[in-house]
Amino acid sequence: LAAGLRTRIKMKPCAAGTRCAARCFVLGRPDMFHIGAPCVLASHSRSTPRRRTVILIRVLNHELSYYATVASDQTFADVLAANEAYVHEFRLAGLEAHAARGLAVLVCIDSRIEPLAMLGLGAGDAKILRNAGARVTSDVLRTLVLASYLLGVDRAMVIAHTKCRMAAGGEDEVHTAVGAAGGPDTRSLAFLVTSDQEATVRADVQRVQSWPYLARLRVGGFLYDVDTGSVTQLC
Repeated sequence: LAAGLRTRIKMKPCAAGTRCAARCFVLGRPDMFHIGAPCVLASHSRSTPRRRTVILIRVLNHELSYYATVASDQTFADVLAANEAYVHEFRLAGLEAHAARGLAVLVCIDSRIEPLAMLGLGAGDAKILRNAGARVTSDVLRTLVLASYLLGVDRAMVIAHTKCRMAAGGEDEVHTAVGAAGGPDTRSLAFLVTSDQEATVRADVQRVQSWPYLARLRVGGFLYDVDTGSVTQLC
């Protein structure tokens, strides 16, 4: 029975030996690994043939249940359906990874912002970076280094926007709001809120300019008006 089941499960050798607890097998998908099942490889000599058979049955049942759950999950059905239509009209095959306009744009995650459209850009023109508040964080700096040296970026825009939640109160207020919405205690996180957007944009631009890894990058600070669509340069 175990041998029969193994013909339907593509086994992968594991590096952790008999203590392996993950990445032990693939069910017809060489690019997907199950996480959390006991290792069932015959090379695990501490397991008896009967024990391996029982584990294989349990693992197979678990996998079938898992894939049935995924198949019936409608959480992303709308966007996946839209993607099917997108595929039929897809015209970006062969597009270069480099930023055609040499531009990187840092904007907020606010869904009212269309970073490409508001700057007259198209697919492939720029590298778009987004986070809450459009703040220059360590991750943004790391990404800009890669974009600058490997992806053709030689200028960057830091764009804050009006009516931003990250500029509408202090850190304590945001932590309280998260808790009131049913979230956990987030006081160990820094949300980088600000009470003076223009001063913050200037400080973030200065942070990029003063970083030795980005000495050749030209940087500007801007403010986007969500009511009019206009972009104003601050620095």
